[in-house]
Amino acid sequence: MTAQRNLITDVAGLRVGNAHDPALASGVTAVLFEEPAVASYAVNGGAPGTRDTDLLEPDKVVPGINGLVLSGGSAFGLDAAGGVQAFLRERGIGFAVGPALVPLVPQAITFDLLNGGNKDWGRYPPYRELGYEAARNAGSDFALGTAGGGYGATTVDLKGGLGSVSAVTSAGHTVGALVVVNALASTLIGEGPHFWAGAYEEGREFGGLGLPPRITPEMRKLAWKGRAREAAPPMSTTIALVATDAVLTKAQAKRLAVIAHDGLAKGLRFAHALYDGDTVFSAATGKKPLMDEASDFIEIGALAGDCLARAVARGIYEATALSFPGALPAWRDRFGGLVQD
Repeated sequence: MTAQRNLITDVAGLRVGNAHDPALASGVTAVLFEEPAVASYAVNGGAPGTRDTDLLEPDKVVPGINGLVLSGGSAFGLDAAGGVQAFLRERGIGFAVGPALVPLVPQAITFDLLNGGNKDWGRYPPYRELGYEAARNAGSDFALGTAGGGYGATTVDLKGGLGSVSAVTSAGHTVGALVVVNALASTLIGEGPHFWAGAYEEGREFGGLGLPPRITPEMRKLAWKGRAREAAPPMSTTIALVATDAVLTKAQAKRLAVIAHDGLAKGLRFAHALYDGDTVFSAATGKKPLMDEASDFIEIGALAGDCLARAVARGIYEATALSFPGALPAWRDRFGGLVQD
């Protein structure tokens, strides 16, 4: 069952904002928490780019984080967290160290440097300012597809993008996912139009086409960025946040991030490769206690994986193509005539 907006902001206690630069063909998505959120992460890709993630391990002292960033820009994009920190610090938000306040804002990035945008930004990259703007834009509603951290994202065969969905467990806990789909491989079964995540779709959130009657060996044929020798180097990595309003320990949040990676395996063929930096964050805003600890947590984890698979497909479904010569088409460019919004 999906919640009202079918966005991660259905999880009480967090807001999301986007900022992007069309000429740059890149952007930033910022998540702000009303109160410090218990959080962790798991990296299953071979080429991650992250900032301040060690503090998310269960044995580290920090009890919660103030924000989180999903950004393009490769290693240059890691400046975005500084912009979000600046926004939070201006508002007196952060981890107290004596009289000092340090906003805690972990981050992951994708590689989108070869997508046709103008990356000649001069001495300093623009991601700190984009991070500040994304934080300033944070609210309950936000754009999907070619927006924020998903603005410059691509997959092997289609324009990538920013996706988000939500669900509610049988015990009433809300679960949501937010993802930048910049995958090495594909979200499509064969040549499309069906998504690998089609079995998990709620309503018509990514077209309502379901699955094909049969998936043939030809449809399972592998393709990935840079496979051909004449192709550009791989531009990849899918990064995500799964969140819940449940009360979780940091160890449970770690397990939730590990479990949620299943959603990338469900939504992509394939994930977690050598040139993927696939990273999933998890966060618990602590609004609703677990009643049956084991059962409730198992269901939260299962739905987190389903939500992430759905969000992957929705990010592709909502995307629009970049305007540069040779840019990949969007899903709607190829298959939009098959659905009615």
